[in-house]
Amino acid sequence: MSTNVLRTADGWWVVRGERAVPIDTKATTTAELLAERAAVAETAASDETGTPVADLGALSPVTTPCRVVCQMVNYRSHARDSGFTGDIPPAFFRKASSSVSGPGETIVRPEHVKFLDYEIELGLVMGAPLPLGTVVEERDLPSYVAGLVITNDVSARDVQLTKTQFYESKSYPTFTPTGPHLTLLEPHEFERLLDLRLKLSVNGELRQDRTLADMIVRPAQALTLLARFQSLQPGDLLLTGTPGGTALKAPSKPVEKIGALLPPAVKWKAFFKAQAMNPHYLHAGDVVTATIATPDARIDLGEQRTPVADAH
Repeated sequence: MSTNVLRTADGWWVVRGERAVPIDTKATTTAELLAERAAVAETAASDETGTPVADLGALSPVTTPCRVVCQMVNYRSHARDSGFTGDIPPAFFRKASSSVSGPGETIVRPEHVKFLDYEIELGLVMGAPLPLGTVVEERDLPSYVAGLVITNDVSARDVQLTKTQFYESKSYPTFTPTGPHLTLLEPHEFERLLDLRLKLSVNGELRQDRTLADMIVRPAQALTLLARFQSLQPGDLLLTGTPGGTALKAPSKPVEKIGALLPPAVKWKAFFKAQAMNPHYLHAGDVVTATIATPDARIDLGEQRTPVADAH
């Protein structure tokens, strides 16, 4: 059975229902904790009563610095929203790990960003080195991936689109809320990955809702493709793409054809004028709620609840 691990300023905890039991470890990083799976298992099997989870301040269970790598346009529903047709080539990009924040920490919109978007994503946390040239089969996933986390690939769309700049637009501080749980899987549980359902709501309104079956490039293949040029280490994080339902949508085909005839400055001005009427972008005071779980909750990554505020 999967084990949910929580990190606080005081250390690491195994979550059991509404309570959590401290792990006897001196680990300060995710990689160090993953090297002590025996201590985690011992805590999970103990009969200690523990502490109410509600009394604990959860931090990101993925410690930094680390590599944060992301898959781009990796759900069919998101591809449709983005205006893609036909085959979509696999693509990756990086985020600064300084963007990683806790599961209840406020998402802060920089002053120059007007169009702030959300993207719920399943994060894979590496448990072993992934050397260059590695070929990962489905049966090999437990050998490389230790566990799963909820992540939100928060995006400054005006920066991303006008500068074609993914790294900056997705790397501002607090732009990768992560957790609450690091869900450590047993090897046989990886067979249930496609059952995981990603849900994201803003102020209680459901915006994204898909299972991993909507994925284009699945985790084993993604790691194989990534290993052609990027090695990974324990504690590194791979964000595996977001389903449809983000605030940003591609313009209709007629509008797109007209826009192609306009000078870039005029085209972007018209595009963002239209986007300004889209109520789905994030604003100060919004609360983003994200969950990832199987229908029977045998694998449940917890609930991430992040308020949104403007930078001061």
